[in-house]
Amino acid sequence: MNSTSLQLIGAPASPYTRKMLALLRFRRIPYEVRWGDPATVLTSMGLEVPKPVLLPTFLFSQEDHKKPFTGNGGAIAVCDSTPVIRSLEESYAQRSVIPPDPALKFLNYLVEDFADEWGTKYMFHYRWHAQQDIDNAGTLLPLMMDPTLESESLKSASSSFIERQTGRLYVVGSTPETAPIIDASYERFLDAMTDVLQQRSFLFGDRPSAADFALFGQMSQCVGLDPTPREITLRKAPRVVAWVHIVEDLCGLPVANEQWHHRDQVSANLQPLLEEIGRTYIPALLENARAYSEKRATWSTTIDGARWEQKTFPYQVKCLRWIREEFSHLDSDDQAWVRAMLRRAAINGLVD
Repeated sequence: MNSTSLQLIGAPASPYTRKMLALLRFRRIPYEVRWGDPATVLTSMGLEVPKPVLLPTFLFSQEDHKKPFTGNGGAIAVCDSTPVIRSLEESYAQRSVIPPDPALKFLNYLVEDFADEWGTKYMFHYRWHAQQDIDNAGTLLPLMMDPTLESESLKSASSSFIERQTGRLYVVGSTPETAPIIDASYERFLDAMTDVLQQRSFLFGDRPSAADFALFGQMSQCVGLDPTPREITLRKAPRVVAWVHIVEDLCGLPVANEQWHHRDQVSANLQPLLEEIGRTYIPALLENARAYSEKRATWSTTIDGARWEQKTFPYQVKCLRWIREEFSHLDSDDQAWVRAMLRRAAINGLVD
């Protein structure tokens, strides 16, 4: 690998890999990517495998975990796209993806977290719920790791992928009982994004934010790989389909600070998206945290008028804490403005 480039390991069918590659292109940060399983690649490089190991995995400096590995000294494998984005903001000054307005910076963080943690339910549910999508992903995912696979090897890899991934549906909360909740949420999300795109090119103006890239990552799969959500999205939200194709590569987009819109310009038609976050993701986030504090392995709550049951995740407890920490960094005036936005969107209990 070139020592002057940011190094990562990823996969085309990983929404978080696609999130980060699109962001790196926009920010014009040189990178090199190895396609494959991070554990396998890291082991071959003699590097310690993080737990859990996730896609994509970046190599950062062992001396300073916020600075990309440049080939000098040791390397450490780093996962989790959200903190990686913030580390890159410190290492590369050009073409920031964080809105300068503190209140919008908070909303950007909230929407990014929604995309990463609830938007992935759309992606994973549609990929492994219906048979046509299962067959499609079961064939394409092994080939995306190695398009030269022989037929018998492809058949074996496909069976292994399908068995493992369909067996994990319940982990993200996708069950026959919750499928209608996910379907309805996805369609409302498409309506909310259409509302945004009728006014401006991105969530917070005419240049993309980290939240835009997070939503793009999930939608790159729903539009580009999986048949059922692709058909739904093309029928219901053609603007979103077009937007996904545009966001894939924004390296040529000229940027200026005035392309970040004023908070009053974005507040009105961002509200439907915030309402969806309050309707679905926040109840799940809060109940997961309660279950974790009470040492319950699973939790259930009412989401969109129906029962949702899921495994308790320690990571999403961290997500809630990080959102609240972002809010705590705001001054009193910005906190008041954000609270008003959250109240209008019926987002309760998040920062109160």
